[in-house]
Amino acid sequence: MVDRAFGETRLAAVYDRFNPWEARGDFTFYLPLIMDARSVLDIGCGTGELLRRARGAGHCGWLCGVDPAVGMLEVARAQEDIEWVLGDASALRGRGQQFELVVMTGHAFQVLVGDAELSSTLAVIASVLADGGCFAFETRNPLVREWETWDQRYSDVVSDAEGAVVRCVCRVMEPVEGDLVSFTHTFTCDRWEQAEVSHSTLRFLDQDALGAFLSDAGLVVVEQFGDWDRSPVTATSPEIITVARRGE
Repeated sequence: MVDRAFGETRLAAVYDRFNPWEARGDFTFYLPLIMDARSVLDIGCGTGELLRRARGAGHCGWLCGVDPAVGMLEVARAQEDIEWVLGDASALRGRGQQFELVVMTGHAFQVLVGDAELSSTLAVIASVLADGGCFAFETRNPLVREWETWDQRYSDVVSDAEGAVVRCVCRVMEPVEGDLVSFTHTFTCDRWEQAEVSHSTLRFLDQDALGAFLSDAGLVVVEQFGDWDRSPVTATSPEIITVARRGE
């Protein structure tokens, strides 16, 4: 789950402990796509774990990660043979770079809550796609109402590199109305003077609304799945996983 609180350096340092590779079906899905592309842009790359894994698996092409959180990129920049850019998609404007694959993982796409922000981000993505390139991302299926279980799914306890215990409690703001879900993450640790509280909002688009935004940006859906096993999208699918290309 995307959480802007992890912009804090001490929280970014434990992000991958709250979200371990082994529990992430999205990384298992995206890694083969990355390995098949010579140039890859990861928007909302976080700590850079996915691109680091790709490099470690033998990817020898151009890998670039973009994230607006300073703390996240401090962790990511430990891997020096990958390009790291501080900012959102707009930071790519005017750079003249193109990529065979653009990804947004960890439901980063849902952070784009406003129509203008969503449209401008998709326009940038379309502009940086090389001929024949793909944009792959996921958003949660709103019909499943997954947020109703977040207080259990995203409340957890981990230990940092020094053995300090960090607790996270997730709370969704009720009632949920429309396609926006707001929530908080409260992080505590006995070694901290005070708790860290994050306030976040994610947007839940259905297939039709998502398709309209993609079409307006000149992007065409070529594949869509309802889960990481590549099963079709249904009313009970947890995800809407999309692979799109720039239209002719």
